[in-house]
Amino acid sequence: MKLECIPVAGLDPAGIETHLESIGIEPRYGRRLLYWVYRRGIKSFGEINDIPARVLKTITESFNTGLSSPLASETSADGSVKYLFTTPGGLLHETVWLPDGKRSTVCISVQSGCRMGCRFCATGQAGWGGNLTAGEIINQVISIPQSFTHVVFMGMGEPGDNIEEVIKSAKILTAEWGLSAGHSKVTVSTVGVTPSVKRLLDETDCNITLSLHSPFPDERLCVIPAEAIWPFAETLRVMKEAGNRKKRRFTIAYVMIEGKNDSDHHLEELKRLLSGTGIRVNILPYHPLGEDSERSSSDAVMMRFKHLLVTAGISASVRRSRGTDIAAGCGMMAGRKGNHDKTPIASGKAGV
Repeated sequence: MKLECIPVAGLDPAGIETHLESIGIEPRYGRRLLYWVYRRGIKSFGEINDIPARVLKTITESFNTGLSSPLASETSADGSVKYLFTTPGGLLHETVWLPDGKRSTVCISVQSGCRMGCRFCATGQAGWGGNLTAGEIINQVISIPQSFTHVVFMGMGEPGDNIEEVIKSAKILTAEWGLSAGHSKVTVSTVGVTPSVKRLLDETDCNITLSLHSPFPDERLCVIPAEAIWPFAETLRVMKEAGNRKKRRFTIAYVMIEGKNDSDHHLEELKRLLSGTGIRVNILPYHPLGEDSERSSSDAVMMRFKHLLVTAGISASVRRSRGTDIAAGCGMMAGRKGNHDKTPIASGKAGV
């Protein structure tokens, strides 16, 4: 890949047309380039068969596709596959493909590492690398061999800490000139960077998930340091006030730890906070890291929690763990080369 060239991946129609005009190419070729990159996943402009050769020659001198195959992969016993990517600048990041019957979800990263420092998350403990561009975020969806029905921004990094590129990539995912995934099939997860949540609400139609951990601010602060800067109560207020005019789903992600946040006291406060809001609760098991002595709440406790929320009129579900044997579960991704098979992956056509 020519680093001095402009990557097509990450551009929208206006952006590609402006760049084409600057090198004397008619802007009408812009959407064709986007089609070949976003829908066909080409790694070389030589694969294009409906743009004149003389035009392609000029384009090749100034652009690259911006797409690259994974470095390696690892497959879980449950069928999930974790891929390791790198950027031209060497930022390692991971992506997980999660098959589930007719549904298949791609869990994508927005940063290499993370600056939020959440205590239960391996990504934050692995250190900070840097932000990914919109093209590098989208590449994770396009350049894996499998197709997808849903995309979740729940991999490495905090979307609210890279909001410009996250919004760009969300628009590419959902636009008809991009990957044309339905808005209801794309979910952005955040610890609650309130200004960024406001932008997601104003500038996208995507679903939003708030990672809560505890309904009590003092307890949450001990695990999620961002609570000191962006109190979850303010983010929750913004979500409540936005309502559901765009028919998007708002969800609370609630990682349950035995004896920490699974008591009736926590349950009653969750009921108080969410009653009548239409916000769903997604209960997740805790995945201990290293020599961590804490354990996930039992299946019975999580199911009871869910049942009592539902009987109180609050939609809730318990999400089963996937890919934990390859460190691909929630909070386990750290972007380390040694965790993957060494065989390079041949990419295939992605699609919805």
